[in-house]
Order: sequence, then structure tokens, then C-alpha cells
Amino acid sequence: MSTLPKFTQVLVIGGGPAGSTTATLLAREGFDVTLMEKAVGPRYHIGESLLPSSMEILELTNAKEKVEAYGFQRKEGAYFEWGTDKWSFDFGQLNGKQKYSYHVRRADFDKLLLDHATSQGVKVFEGTEVRELSFNGARPQSAIWSQNSGDNSSGEISFDILVDASGRAGVMATRYLKNRQQNQVFQNIAVWGYWKGAGKLTEAPAGAFVGGSTEDGWLWGIPLHDGTLSVGVVMHKESYKARRSTSLEEFYLGAIAESPLMTKLLTQAELVSSVQAEQDYSYAAENFCGPGYFLIGDAACFLDPLLSTGVHLANLSALLASASITSLLRNEVSENQAISFYEKSYRQAYLRFLSLVSFFYDKKRGTEAYYEEAQELAHNDYRDSAPNTAFVNLVSGMEDLTEAQNGIDNLVIEKISQRAARSLSLEQVQEDLDGEKMDTQIMNVMEGMYTFSKDLSVEAAIDGFYVVTRPRLGLGRVSEKVEESAQKRLADSNAPSPSIR
Repeated sequence: MSTLPKFTQVLVIGGGPAGSTTATLLAREGFDVTLMEKAVGPRYHIGESLLPSSMEILELTNAKEKVEAYGFQRKEGAYFEWGTDKWSFDFGQLNGKQKYSYHVRRADFDKLLLDHATSQGVKVFEGTEVRELSFNGARPQSAIWSQNSGDNSSGEISFDILVDASGRAGVMATRYLKNRQQNQVFQNIAVWGYWKGAGKLTEAPAGAFVGGSTEDGWLWGIPLHDGTLSVGVVMHKESYKARRSTSLEEFYLGAIAESPLMTKLLTQAELVSSVQAEQDYSYAAENFCGPGYFLIGDAACFLDPLLSTGVHLANLSALLASASITSLLRNEVSENQAISFYEKSYRQAYLRFLSLVSFFYDKKRGTEAYYEEAQELAHNDYRDSAPNTAFVNLVSGMEDLTEAQNGIDNLVIEKISQRAARSLSLEQVQEDLDGEKMDTQIMNVMEGMYTFSKDLSVEAAIDGFYVVTRPRLGLGRVSEKVEESAQKRLADSNAPSPSIR
């Protein structure tokens, strides 16, 4: 695609998984979609571990076969040495067909999805940056762009709907809305590198994500299809500052040496990359959408790498936004209904993981407490199943997809909001480091949670909507679903009984 159009129904800023998936879903529904990506791929990105929920969304976009054929490292579960406990879980215990996922090199994975978007009818422009947005009141209506290669051309494009998938850059949230709020509880720093020749854990599921806690934080191990192991160290910034008196690499190697789990894996391994670091990555925009725009993926929020939620939330937000936009452009719902559904359904998923991760950081609680907390955060009751069933359904991302496709209850969101506030109030990982300041930060977060849950009323526009994926994407009404079920039950009751011989 060489010439940018002057108008498009939907403009997507950003070509990561969130942007590519949203653009693909909308193009497959027949809409005119233009995607602008600042970089020219493949480009490096951290966040290599996918959840099983991503496989279902890849199937919706018709990209699953391409991902399966690429040769990425298959992931069948996770293994933790957390606090004093050693435990694992296997995605094979999930109901349905999505019982695994992959670890991916993001440069390859993201490029695959972006190329797939092109094949599905999306007008993709790499090396194209959105320089400025213009508004009609609070509604974005056009973008000034420039190309970073070739003839360095520039121009303006107008649109009906803007999807901001610009990642941490957050074009809308940071430049215009100025509503991004840092999560003061998770003020962590991540330091990572890549190793060759790492060992394997016989006690872990095949291709497992490996997590090990230390006194000051935790470490990840993610096996990749090129034979390397991604190993990262995560700890609070204050702990990092107190410990780092040498180079970044020396700090990194010292932190690994404190983990018996990672030491065992890396005994015969060699560090084959430079060491990288990232901080201030836990945040959320005050609002995820508004008149004429939707913030998705990392442009809306990012939590923490602990449960590998990055690509899951990117894909989930892509599905929720695409369904909302589809029904909005088809005049099946009002704009207020569409943005209310997206805001609350995506906020619910974010808050649930926020609560679970904050609970998880208290390493003294133990495995059973994590399982119980997961059940409290789940919509479905798994108490008659294996003790870890609710936990596995949550951390696989499948609970979020199930709820999106079966309707969402404001009371569920309120419960999750309240539990998120409670879990954060119990988060004591850094209290000794930050003292009174941390108490104030926790209270601010709790106040935000309370305000959000207080605003949920049974009259809210979100009531009665859920995501429909077949025969076409959009928002369905629970009332229609209930009526359909009632008609089916009536038909079944009127059917002649089989004769008994």
C-alpha cells in the first residue's frame, strides 16, 4: 500500500498485537480500516509469553494456523517456586479446546500478525507516525502523519473512529487526555537477558513459564524456539536502587545467583545478549474510551509481567473494542452503550488481574490462598472442581473470554473492584521501604477503586450486552439470548417423548 487515503472509517495507531488484531477483526467485518505503525518491522519487544486465551482470538482472526506453523515454543503450563511452596499447573485441565499457548519472539510474532492484517484487507502503513490529532470538541476527527522512510511524505487523514494501540507511548492518554495514572504499588523495575544452553525442569509442564521468588522480588524463565531462555529479574525500584552499586549486568547476575531455581537452570548456560531494563511500566488511563475513540492494549493500561497478561489484555481489548465498534458503526447500539460496554468490560479484566497479582506478591500466603482468591475473583463457581481450577481459568485468560461472550454483570465488576482495593490495601511488599508514603499511595488507589465500583449501577448501559462472534462480530443483548433459550426450552418441552420399548 503506497498511498495513504484521505479518509478511513477506522484509524488504528500502532501495529502490535492489539492494533493488528483490532484492525483484522474490523476488516473481516467489511469495514474500511487503516493502520499506521511508526516502526518498520520486525522490531524487538519484550513480553514473550502468551496465554491460551490468545489462541482463541487468533482463531477468530484466522491467524491461528500461521502461528501454529511458525514453530514457536509450545507452552503447556507454568511452574513456580514461590515463597516456601513448589507447584505447577497444566493448561490441559482447561475445559474446551484451548489447552496450550506459545512463547514467542515478539519481533517475529508481531510481524506475522501485521502481515496477516494486510492479507485480511487492512491498509497497513509501516514507518508512518501520527504527529498530531485534531478534535471536534472531545472527539478526535483527523490525524496528521509523516513517513519516516522513502520521500518523507506527510499528510492528513480523517476518520469516524480512532483506535489508539500505540503501546506505552499512549498517544491519546499522554498527549491529549493526560489521564494516565502510574500504579504506585507496582513501581518495579525489570532487568532481563537471553541465555543459551539452559537446563530443563523435569517437574514442570512442557515448555512451562518458570517463576521463582526471592526476598526482594522474583525472576522469570521463558524458553524460546531459537533455543534461548529469556530470564528476567523484577523488583521494586527502591530495592533496586539500594542494591545497585555496580553495572546493570553485574546487578542482574547477582540477582540470579540469589535464586536457587534460576541458578539450577543456568548452571551450564551462557548469557548471549546484552542486559536490558525497563521501569515505570505499571499504569492505567483514567478512561479507556470516549466519543469516537478507544484505547486498547498497553495504550490503555499495563499491569505487571508476573502472570504474562500483556498480550492477553491486548487481544482481549481488541476483541471487546472491535465488537463495540462493529455494533456502533452498524447502528445496532448507541455510542454511549458501545463505550460503556468497552470501558467496564475491559476495566473488569484489568482490575481482576490487578487484584490477583497484588495478592500473589504476598509470598507468605501460600498456594491454597492464591487458589481461594482466584475463586473469589471468578464469575463461575469452581468449588466442586480441582482446587486450582479457578486459578488456572483466570491465569489462562479463558475466564475473561467466557464472560465477554456470556454477558457481564455489574455486580461482578463491583465485587472485583472491591477485592482489588482490598488486595492492594494488604500489599505490604514495600511498606518497610516506603513507610508512610506507601500508605498514602495505597489509599489513593483504594479511593479510585471505590469511585469506579460506586459508579456501577444496574441501570448502566452495559447491562444486557455481551460479545457475539458468530455469525458475525458485534454486541448481543442478553434479553434476546434469554428469549432464545426460553423458546428452545419450550420447543424441547413440546417435542414428543421417545417411545420406550
